[in-house]
Parts: sequence; structure tokens; C-alpha cells
Amino acid sequence: MQPIAVSLGDPAGIGPEIIAKAWDLREAERLPSFFVVGDAAAISAVWQGPIQRIDDPVEACGVFPHALPCLQVAEAGEIVPGSPSLDGARCAFQALEAATGLVRAESASALVTAPISKAQLALVGFTHPGQTEFVAERCGVGRDNIAMMLAGPGLRVVPLTIHMPLKDVPQALTPQLIRSRALATLRGLRRLFGIENPRLAMAGLNPHAGEDGLLGAEEKTIIEPVLDQLREEGVEISGPHAGDALFTPRARETYDAALCCYHDQALIPIKALHFDDGVNITLGLPIVRTSPDHGTAFAIAGRNHAHPGAMIAAIRMAREAELCRRAWADAG
Repeated sequence: MQPIAVSLGDPAGIGPEIIAKAWDLREAERLPSFFVVGDAAAISAVWQGPIQRIDDPVEACGVFPHALPCLQVAEAGEIVPGSPSLDGARCAFQALEAATGLVRAESASALVTAPISKAQLALVGFTHPGQTEFVAERCGVGRDNIAMMLAGPGLRVVPLTIHMPLKDVPQALTPQLIRSRALATLRGLRRLFGIENPRLAMAGLNPHAGEDGLLGAEEKTIIEPVLDQLREEGVEISGPHAGDALFTPRARETYDAALCCYHDQALIPIKALHFDDGVNITLGLPIVRTSPDHGTAFAIAGRNHAHPGAMIAAIRMAREAELCRRAWADAG
């Protein structure tokens, strides 16, 4: 199988450090071969280990045992860890573009994206809400047909709405959105996780899931009709559940993924349980794409404080998901 492509992320963030640390732990963690797409100088700025530039992904597997392979696609200019720059943002943009293209062309088996700064990328012409939407567009997939899943060993969550103010969530939480995210999650669990009969659970929007309309009507007027329709179609989905009870240990045993109404409803439990090994995986793409479930962490960049656990988990999940995807395709 081809190696995994890892886009550098923002060169001034912790991406270069956690990629290098993941390579350092490649044998102990039994990681598959991967290569970095970006600027080798950004890694050298925070790490003294061996780096070898490659001209083609096919070289990566031969290099990987003794050096970190790097496919140079851009230069980040002067690199100061913790201090993002426009040159660094351009490098991150080009690295993401190139890495996505390599996976689409099947020169790499899967895509892992290191953290970016959305604010910095916006300054250099990046118009997407995040890397998830960018990769989906490059793959020719509409936003309504993908879902962002955050996954760890003990929990998988899908936020139905993501980066928006809480006051806007009720209006955005439409029956069409709930249905499309639920079906994308269902397909993703089958194709990328090998779960033949996925069990979904839906969180309510309001405290106590609305308390029969006393604390809010969205559960009865929006969420419940969609869930009833999905059940009629054979989808195993429960809810809407009170958000404060959905993530207890016993509750988590009853579902394979939880659908959450807004960003923090999903992100708080996954980060509380899996801060060092949580993975962002995009469902609904024709390729496998994962990412560590954390940001650029500019405040600690270059200080050797960044934990590589989530990057290691993202690389491992990318390989496991790609194997499941191929098995699913062969069976279908």
C-alpha cells in the first residue's frame, strides 16, 4: 500500500514538531510509512532528527525506516515557532493543496492534515471554513454530503453545526441537515470503521432534551420527526437524549456515534476523554482524511512541549480506515 501523505499545517504551529515526534515513535507505535508535504526547513527549526527530501511519494517507503521523508512543495520563509506569517500561511495552503491532490491521484493512500490557522489562511485567499470543506470541494463532494467526526477509543461524535454562534444554531438545525449528517455518519461507520449495523444516538438541543416542550420546542418540532422517519427507513437511531447524560460510561455503550447539535456539545466530551488521542475524520469523501483533534497551539510551538499522541492516532486511524474502505469496496 502507498504511504500516507501528511500536510505540514502552519509552519509556526506545533504541526512540524508532532509530525517529527510521530516519526521518532514509528517503531514503538508500529506506524505505517508516511511522508510530509511542505517545507523541510519548518521541521528542522524544531527538530534535529534526520530528514530526507523526496521527489516522488514512491520513494517514501524506502526512506521512512531511517529518515523522515519530505516532499518539498513550498518555502515558508523565515520560520519563528509561535509567530505565524503570511509566507507560512501560503506554505500551509500549498501543502494542503498538494497533499490532497496526491491522495486523489492515488500516489498516497490517505491524507493526514496537521493543524492550520484559519485566520492566517484567510489572509492569503483561503475562503473555506476549514480544511474539511476544502478537501471536500477538491474531491467534488458537496458540504451537505460530508460529516466531521471526532473519534477516540471510547467515543465518536459528529457535530451537526460547527463554527457558528450559539444563537444561530436553532435556525441552522434543519430536518435536512439532521438527515444528511445522520446518513453520512451511517455510511462512514460502515465504510471506514467496518461496523456493519451502526447504532446512532442524537442529542437534544435544549436542557433535558426540551423537557416535553417546557424548555424548548426544537426536539418535538424538528428533531423527533426526522428521527422517526430514519427509523422507518431502518436506521437504528435513538434520541433525542439529554446532552448531560449522553456521554456517561453506560450511555456510551449503547451507540457507535453520537450526533450533537452544536460544536461544544460534541467537542467538550471528546476532548475531556481523548485530548491526547482524539482524531478528526471526514466522512463522505472518496478518500480517507484524518487530522489531530487540536489546533496550532502557537503558545507552545518550538518549546518541545507538544504531545504527539493525536498525530500518532490520526496516522494510525488513516491506515485502518483506508483498509476498511478497500475491504468495503471489494465486498460491494
